[in-house]
Amino acid sequence: MIAAIAMLAALVDPADRRTVDDVDTALVARHRGGDPEAFAMIYRAHVDAVYRRLGRILGPIPDREDLTQDVFLALHKALPGFRGEAKLSTLLHRIAINRACEHLRVQARRPATPMDVAFFDSLVDGAGSPERRAAEREALARVFACLARIKPKKRVAFVLRVVDGLSFEEIAELVDASPEAVAKRVQHAQAELEELVARAERRPS
Repeated sequence: MIAAIAMLAALVDPADRRTVDDVDTALVARHRGGDPEAFAMIYRAHVDAVYRRLGRILGPIPDREDLTQDVFLALHKALPGFRGEAKLSTLLHRIAINRACEHLRVQARRPATPMDVAFFDSLVDGAGSPERRAAEREALARVFACLARIKPKKRVAFVLRVVDGLSFEEIAELVDASPEAVAKRVQHAQAELEELVARAERRPS
């Protein structure tokens, strides 16, 4: 499981943690002032980071692109009431996380959708042998299948902490919870995931 989580961490681009607060503030001001180009610039500055975060939380689902567009539509609606109490990036990723949780809750009541094999291929070691690549893809698929059985709030907290490497305080700001509550969610998710993966690995293929 640790190796599969490490492969997921490869989806974290250092640029996702780069601060662009001054640029964001200026673009929001331009957008609210009626500049038709400002929101497109906000979109281009943040779309890749949002798409990657949704991928890490939701895994290889085929509609990540649609969900990313939903996030930016929600941001566009939210900006008229945005007063800068938080960073624009924080607001945006709050929206993304809420949208991801909503998707997970709805999906839990539906039949499983096929996994995007290309998602796994982008993570495994391309220089490895065919057998190693197949084993890595299998390990990743197993982790995501087990993550799908963990409740959304715990799953999100776990991914943000263990994969994205955010602090409990940073996660708390994104999910509107206390750092203590976040820590408990991560702890419970880790224990559940380890047990689920262990069961899956013991199951005859």
